[in-house]
Amino acid sequence: MMAVMSSVRSSTGTRRVTEAQIDVVMEACRALVGIAAASVAEVDDHVTLPQLRVLIMISTQGPLNIAAIAAGLKVNPSNASRACDRLVRAGLLDRQESPVDRRNSTLSLTDRGTEVVQAITDRRREAIEQALRAIAPSQRDQVVSAFEHFTEAAGESAEHLQFTVLWPGNT
Repeated sequence: MMAVMSSVRSSTGTRRVTEAQIDVVMEACRALVGIAAASVAEVDDHVTLPQLRVLIMISTQGPLNIAAIAAGLKVNPSNASRACDRLVRAGLLDRQESPVDRRNSTLSLTDRGTEVVQAITDRRREAIEQALRAIAPSQRDQVVSAFEHFTEAAGESAEHLQFTVLWPGNT
């Protein structure tokens, strides 16, 4: 679907965003979510996208406690704890109790967890490369530039872009 990309100046002189622009970005988001979901299903169909977000946070930031995971996911600590419990049972996370405070445990990736994150990331990179190959070489830089601007405007960190999984929060 091709949309008209012009925006309209409001009475204050700022550019308004058009419905057509929003629709195009929504379509791109659906495509990227589809790539992310397919990459998870191809590697480990028992890992949900929120659980993958936990794995990726730990992969990029190192061992974390439940409070840090909950803050990163922007969820209640009890929700983060349940997700982590499932990942521990699945053998993807390892829980180390703090010798100082038994209520505070640190979660880290197991070898299997690291393998799952890497395999999913590899699948996503392959799918994105395939999509980019379908775009004329002369237009690829424009697409990448547009994504860079959008990523920055959306408040997502650029330093861990290869691991971002289309889920709210900071990576």
